[in-house]
Amino acid sequence: MSNKLIDFYLIGISNHPIPRWSDEALSFIEKSTVFSGGKRHYELVKSYLPKGHRWIEISGKMDALIQQYQTVEVPIVIFASGDPFFYGFGNTLQRLLPNAKLQAYPYFNSIQLLCHKTQTNYNHLTSISVHGRDWSALDEALINRNELIGVLTDHKKTPAVIAKRLLQYGFDNYTITIGEALDGDAERIEQLDLATCIQKTHHNLNCVLLKQTTPKEKSFGIPDTAFIPLENRANMITKMPIRLSTISALELQHKSVFWDVGACTGSVAIEAKQQFPHLKIIAFEKRTECRTIIQQNTERLATPGIEIVIDDFFHLNLDQVEIPDVVFIGGHGGRLKELIHTVHQLNPEVRFVTNAVRETSSAVFIEELTALGYTINTHIIQLNEHNKISIHTADKQ
Repeated sequence: MSNKLIDFYLIGISNHPIPRWSDEALSFIEKSTVFSGGKRHYELVKSYLPKGHRWIEISGKMDALIQQYQTVEVPIVIFASGDPFFYGFGNTLQRLLPNAKLQAYPYFNSIQLLCHKTQTNYNHLTSISVHGRDWSALDEALINRNELIGVLTDHKKTPAVIAKRLLQYGFDNYTITIGEALDGDAERIEQLDLATCIQKTHHNLNCVLLKQTTPKEKSFGIPDTAFIPLENRANMITKMPIRLSTISALELQHKSVFWDVGACTGSVAIEAKQQFPHLKIIAFEKRTECRTIIQQNTERLATPGIEIVIDDFFHLNLDQVEIPDVVFIGGHGGRLKELIHTVHQLNPEVRFVTNAVRETSSAVFIEELTALGYTINTHIIQLNEHNKISIHTADKQ
């Protein structure tokens, strides 16, 4: 991509039928010839643009759009909804054209508008977007027990779908306020309980506020009895003291992607997600009955966002899975050496942790990872009458 300096005037617009621009922004519009924005933006502003103007629509692939921009020799006026730097096109420009010179004339973003119109104190607002994105930001805000969450929606993740997800994972301690077509002729604002919201449809142009009505507790260390166990295998769960020691050994604070291999009931993955909700967590398990068990445990323990993969780990196409920077080996089906080398090939710097009862498992873990240049640390814990467990950590130094 060329390093040519391109000037852009980013003008935030509202949904008012008659645009509201500052005098300075209006002067740029009047003397400009090339404009850009989405299809909806053009419908709002086209009658105010100079005759003979050129319009470059923002849609489809960004690389093709940037190529069009680079053919233009004059400043381009770009219209964006609200604040161009609030999940907006200004951020895209900075990423794709880091040398471009930008000047912004923002308007209120839609979540600000909804707070203004409902007289909501948003000093402690957590703003997130699920517009064209996955659920991870909302899941993190919920697990963090944020009191006020503003959400930018889209045509798939509607207020009804958002309300359904909250109820699915036990977050019934929120109300939902929906702002539709804010500042437009069809503006409508309503506050609903989540169960009512599920039954309703709303204007496609909307955003929501999730307001916590009562606190929802989150313990440090989930009681073992809170998990649904494998049928007739109640002891097939990593006990809470071992689980917390394991999570400490994983050092997840600054990690991004965590694999729990041999997840069983999902106890380690769930505990990790509750303490470090920013993590992308993938739980691998071979037993088909564990899909339902893990999913039910995530729902009853208010822990959305864990990806569940049910299959023999060694049959998976791991090229299609996000590469981990930390892995917990909870089960390996007697193929620990193969598992270590499989993961190591994906990321030679990955951190490994395992809990071993058998000496043979400890020996294989230490021998293979030492040969790969890892430093091994071990802590041995015995819980009540249970066997001693060795928590092994392998780090690249």
